[in-house]
Amino acid sequence: MNYVCQHCNQSKATVHITDTMPEKRERHLCEVCAEKEGVIIKQQHQTTNAILQEFIKHKSGLAGVDDRTCPRCGMTFREFRLKGQLGCPDDYEAFRSLLQPLIERAHEGGTQHIGKVPSTADETIRKQTGLLRLRRELDEAVDQENYELAARLRDQIRELGPTESA
Repeated sequence: MNYVCQHCNQSKATVHITDTMPEKRERHLCEVCAEKEGVIIKQQHQTTNAILQEFIKHKSGLAGVDDRTCPRCGMTFREFRLKGQLGCPDDYEAFRSLLQPLIERAHEGGTQHIGKVPSTADETIRKQTGLLRLRRELDEAVDQENYELAARLRDQIRELGPTESA
């Protein structure tokens, strides 16, 4: 379905947002208007913390949840929204239902760390990253004198491709 931007009423809407708090509402924006509202950030080299801060600043409709407090450190969700940083590890559990959508959005739906290789990386990059990881594991296995594991890792490295010579 084609939508026109609800903000400028001119451009084609390419950013579609569904807010669920306090009630479900959909918004359709063009890229320019979405960037102005802070919904999308075009800068490529931002930390996850910076992305979360921008998203939290522009997230509306969180009335009533701002006073939720971590039992360990006493931080409120409102303080987190203002600072963009959590106070202690227990905050993840105290604010779980509020943080989950933020984390999923910041990580394109992912909630578990699966490595540092971007999902858009081509096969060559994935292979090189895999080889580096296997070589590190091989070095650790040799250091720990775990020669059975070292032999398996060596074989995996050989299967992935030729080694670089110094």
